[in-house]
Amino acid sequence: MLRTGIYPGTFDPITVGHMDIIKRALHVVDRLIIGVALDTGKAPVFDLAMRGKLVKEDVAALGEDAKRVEVKTFSGLLVNFAEESGANVIIRGLRAVSDFEYEFQMACMNSRLKADVETVFLTASESTHFISSRFVKQIARLGGDISSFVSPNVAGRLRDHFAKESP
Repeated sequence: MLRTGIYPGTFDPITVGHMDIIKRALHVVDRLIIGVALDTGKAPVFDLAMRGKLVKEDVAALGEDAKRVEVKTFSGLLVNFAEESGANVIIRGLRAVSDFEYEFQMACMNSRLKADVETVFLTASESTHFISSRFVKQIARLGGDISSFVSPNVAGRLRDHFAKESP
């Protein structure tokens, strides 16, 4: 039986930290679905379609491994999306201890809702643990250099977006 994992997130935008988790998740699962979530609780810079497109473009850089990755957008409960996608593993990245409490509670709730879907935590690499999409957007908004945090494609899209907002 193939191990199919889902790595969910808003990916607004996708960062090198996300890509690190994606690469490492491919050591754990045979097939990986990146679930780009609508997440109405946040006000994303990019709409759902653009976030999905940016993820697909970054994943394409994985070469041969990209064939084992599928990018899908979704809304609603993650466990329902997992069931619809045939996934039996949820991949979650942990950057800091502060992430653990929330992620642990979410994993317990997901387990209660769908017991046959397991959550696997991957800790962020030493070189990426401080990167967050929120900080990347703030730095980009203020005209800072984000080139070490995101792909050149994403950096360009953010620069274009914030250039339109400038007075």
